[in-house]
Amino acid sequence: MKPVLLAIMLVVAGFSMTAQAADADCESKAAAKHLAGAAKNSFMTKCEKDASASSAKAQCESQAADKKLHGAAKISFTKKCVADASK
Repeated sequence: MKPVLLAIMLVVAGFSMTAQAADADCESKAAAKHLAGAAKNSFMTKCEKDASASSAKAQCESQAADKKLHGAAKISFTKKCVADASK
């Protein structure tokens, strides 16, 4: 039970650190494009969503590799993992 709880805590911590990095990256991209107001809000929303999705996919693929999944099992696991992470 403890290893499972520890693994869950590490995944959550990884997502929060990645979200902070993505926020700073998106903010700098918006500043470089000289966006303001609604255009900036729209850009930030899309940028953060895209960043979190790619981060979730990378972490899920890493978990699939740890479980030594290949082929259809890896695809299925990764798809479900990304869907669960985006909820």
